[in-house]
Amino acid sequence: MKFLFPVALLCAASAQVADEKPVPATAHAPLFRPKTTGQLTERVTAALPPVTAGAPVPHRNFIDDEIFGKMQRDGVPHAPLSSDLEFLRRVKLDLTGRIPTPAEVREFTADTSAAKRERLVNQLVGSPEFVDKWAYFFMDILRANGKMGRGYQLFHYALKESLAADRPYDDWVRGLIAASAKSNFVVASANPIVREHVEGKPGEAADGDDLSKVNQLDTHDELTILYGKLFLGVNLSCISCHNGGGHLEKVNVYLTSKRRLDFFQEAAFLGKTRYIPHVEKSAAVMGHFYVDDGGAGYDTKADSMLRNRRSGGTAVPKFILSGEAARPDAEPREELGRMLTAHPQFARATANMFWAKLMGVGLVDPYDEFDLARLDPKNLPPGWDAQPSHPELLEKLGTYFRENQHSLQKLFKLICNSNAYQLSARFPGEWKETYTRYYSRKLVRMLTAEELHDAIATATSRPGKFVLASKKEDGSSDGGAASSVPMAMQVAVPQPRGELKSFMAAFGESNRGSPPRPPTPSPLQPIMMMRSPVVNDRVLAAKDSRVQRLLETYPDNQRVVDELFLATLSRQPLPAERELAVMAMGKNRVEGAQNLQWALLNLVEFLYNF
Repeated sequence: MKFLFPVALLCAASAQVADEKPVPATAHAPLFRPKTTGQLTERVTAALPPVTAGAPVPHRNFIDDEIFGKMQRDGVPHAPLSSDLEFLRRVKLDLTGRIPTPAEVREFTADTSAAKRERLVNQLVGSPEFVDKWAYFFMDILRANGKMGRGYQLFHYALKESLAADRPYDDWVRGLIAASAKSNFVVASANPIVREHVEGKPGEAADGDDLSKVNQLDTHDELTILYGKLFLGVNLSCISCHNGGGHLEKVNVYLTSKRRLDFFQEAAFLGKTRYIPHVEKSAAVMGHFYVDDGGAGYDTKADSMLRNRRSGGTAVPKFILSGEAARPDAEPREELGRMLTAHPQFARATANMFWAKLMGVGLVDPYDEFDLARLDPKNLPPGWDAQPSHPELLEKLGTYFRENQHSLQKLFKLICNSNAYQLSARFPGEWKETYTRYYSRKLVRMLTAEELHDAIATATSRPGKFVLASKKEDGSSDGGAASSVPMAMQVAVPQPRGELKSFMAAFGESNRGSPPRPPTPSPLQPIMMMRSPVVNDRVLAAKDSRVQRLLETYPDNQRVVDELFLATLSRQPLPAERELAVMAMGKNRVEGAQNLQWALLNLVEFLYNF
């Protein structure tokens, strides 16, 4: 298929002929080199129409007081507020992973009320699409996959229910840490525990009580590291192998004071936990587990399959951030959940993680590498600066989250309703890299692989087909195709095949085997956008695509052009864009419309949220 649309004004990809070898467009090339989010934002927005400085931005909540107050004190300029169209596309992608439909664009721009942005945020938070996106996010960071057996389906369902009901996050975390189950196929919260199991050397027993099939102690350690990073923002990996002193002085001041024994005592909260695979026909089923607390305790002298042999010491469970010991009459894992969620660092780390997801950069960045010795700018180790860009704001966000019953929905609304979030990504005047951590403009981010697929499907009106496993009468899954969903983020685990698999991998889809990473630009991506059937088949005037419907509905070429811009970029074309597109359609109406949508999908403007 040929795509020969004149793209000088429209497209950040080179026009290609199907039998030619595609090359990354020169307009894409600068995106491959930026080292910082600020540099990337500057280069992405260079392809957008410029803005001029606007009216002073009012403060809507304490976030604005802190963000704009610091800029004012330090003489740092900031971008104006985003336009309605910029805000609509941004907040829909950030909260739901979806781009707006033309009907949503028209409705939002027609609304003249001052409260329409707040009303939109409140509508999106908690919506089914919001639940889909953030359930997928948690499934990614917990690496939910086949190591849970079919328990991943139950966990995904329970996770969506918790997000929809706005279950207090601290309650959800305590339930996850302390979960026990005769089967992870029937107790949802046991599945993250099962996912982290470290396979050991199979023993001789075949009665289901062979603990050696799982390395129990290494599993304790893996869960301890997971809980530290995800729920406290503290990376305990290094001190799981050696003392912090003598190793981490240039990396993390707080952890230099921690010993390997401190890690053992944190892991000792899990010391009695047993991970026992079910046995069927004398064979262990490694995705189907019994989880209880009948173990002997944590052995601080045992060997390890993943780390150096343990170095010994007392195995009394003590919380690593406070030194508090478990009460002797309480279940140790319940004690860990209680101490962890009650500590200020839990609320602080959670607020910072979601701030980073919405604002592009964490107040502490990366969000899972806190140095707790550098949070208070008035009490810093000699020679060190404060780690958070806005220490007071970080504390206020943590306090807000805690005082609002650890409601994720209220936290999302607070951030998205701030004018700090609603600034334009386009910056008038000279940009300096030092402005990045001031949040003086909205920082852009590339769409995730799932968001990009779903955006293409929405823009072209050609949904995907992702299978949901069917159920047998006993409630188990046979992996059948009883039903399917159109969007990538509606499923529990990634499941692309063929061309779609290559496309999603190029844009950073997580394999759930290793921790997910933010998508980063690469030369392979424009090649995929220009040549993959994931894009090219969907822009054809066939199979009830948007292009086909528009051509059949509107004889006016200008109307077709305007509708394609709205559906793909959530905006009207500029006069020069409209003139060029209408002229191309006048030469060949079908090919012109197909080429136009292909060109719009290849715009940097489509690939990034800004």
